[in-house]
Amino acid sequence: MTSFDTSSPQLNVWRAMLALAVVFVMLATTGWTALRTHRETGELQASLDSWKHGSIHGLRLPDPGAGPARLTGFFTSLSAQDRARLARHYPLAVGNMNGAPVSLRYRANRIALEQQRAVERKRMHDSRLSAAGQQDAGRRMHRYASLLAPGRQILSFDPEGTGRIAEVFGNLAEAQRISVVVPGVDTDLLTFQKTNRPYTAPVGMAKALYAAERTAAPGTRTAVIAWADYTSPDGLGVDAATGARAAEGSLRLNALLRALPGRAPVSMFCHSYGSVLCGVAAHDMPRRVADIAVAASPGMRVSRAANLRTTARVWAMRDATDWIQDVPYLELGGLGHGADPVAAGFGARVLSARDAQGHAGYFTPGTDSLRNLADIGTGAYDSVECAGGSDACRAGLPATTTPQRA
Repeated sequence: MTSFDTSSPQLNVWRAMLALAVVFVMLATTGWTALRTHRETGELQASLDSWKHGSIHGLRLPDPGAGPARLTGFFTSLSAQDRARLARHYPLAVGNMNGAPVSLRYRANRIALEQQRAVERKRMHDSRLSAAGQQDAGRRMHRYASLLAPGRQILSFDPEGTGRIAEVFGNLAEAQRISVVVPGVDTDLLTFQKTNRPYTAPVGMAKALYAAERTAAPGTRTAVIAWADYTSPDGLGVDAATGARAAEGSLRLNALLRALPGRAPVSMFCHSYGSVLCGVAAHDMPRRVADIAVAASPGMRVSRAANLRTTARVWAMRDATDWIQDVPYLELGGLGHGADPVAAGFGARVLSARDAQGHAGYFTPGTDSLRNLADIGTGAYDSVECAGGSDACRAGLPATTTPQRA
């Protein structure tokens, strides 16, 4: 029998490969890998194609993929009536157009949601569909009805497949600080908000963060975006162990960040697989992104925070009861997401999360994890609580520029 040197690089690689194999066998055999039914509708692409062939007052409409500055200039040049006309004729295109005024995007997405609600109401009674198909239509119809409730501000909406969506809490155009919540696996239109365990879903996370920020800094105008505008992995299968969905999502995320109104600092709050996405996107984020905070992270696809190539401060937290700590923190052949962000050698500022309770509890009101996220989001850096009771995470931070928590 061949003997191995327990310190040899070859053995370490073998151990890493075995660890990954064990994880994926467990995922496959315990039913953790989830499958979801995708509905290929293509309404957004159809709306964009229609826009590309459209005109207003005899002039061709600009390329919907043009830079935010170009599109902002175009919409600014129009009258309020013309902007409203475009929203009515091309609701999905305008509702997802980075560079369009946010208030116009809200209006366009309301029109698109009303149209999709009508579509799903018909599908509920379509005899050509199976019972499961009719039930799916019913769930979607009720979700759209919920999203149409007065006061909701839908920043993006795409009904294709399992659906993509983003919602704003607060006044985005007037905000002095902007926060963006990026969720993890199994995020879609139907899981965007939950009645049970609401703070495990993007809407509940963002609403809790928005309330906590207002408590932490009542004199600061804040806005929080629940950003589920990417196709997340389906469950904890192989898809969640690669960076493919993160790479696709990073393009969409950075397109949004570059189009945000004003000049307010932006803080990213990335949970679970969302931290993989933020890690991939980090190098291309605009400089106004001041902070990237990850919770329950399986890795950011780098070995050190410095390799993210960002000017943003990098923060990390993990509760002691979070199962994510048992995932192998490595990357081999595209599988795995790299080093542990809370490890000392990674170089992130490690925050306390002792109250979080498990993988999905970081945004629960009353927890130290949520208070820490709110302090970062409002720029109250000298109020954050570091892991282990130390003050290491506050080293070299700027003075607080917003009112501190009482």
